[in-house]
Amino acid sequence: MIANIKAHAKKIKQDIFVLVEAYKHPKLPLYIKLISILVVAYAFSPIDLIPDFIPVLGYLDDIILIPLAITIILKLIPDQILLECRLLAEESEKVKKNNWIAGTIIIFLWIICIYWGYSLFTK
Repeated sequence: MIANIKAHAKKIKQDIFVLVEAYKHPKLPLYIKLISILVVAYAFSPIDLIPDFIPVLGYLDDIILIPLAITIILKLIPDQILLECRLLAEESEKVKKNNWIAGTIIIFLWIICIYWGYSLFTK
């Protein structure tokens, strides 16, 4: 059951990036672009319709509203455009994995520089 929930959450995360790619697609109707960018912005926004500190109700938008909105928008997008956007989202996910490696190396180098500067000035 937990594996099923994790798989569903991963699919929702991928679908958000599909909506990002769909927003950029030139053949997508304007109203779908506007709705998709609103849902993506809401999904990534730290501000929620229902604040998360409210017990149980706080997570309803994250659990119900966002996946429901994503599903509705994906049904509005024509199949050919949706297929293109899914392929673009998969490609960008591969690039992002490489960015994590580069980012980790840069952070590690900054930590070394900060440690070196700290040790230089504390003596």
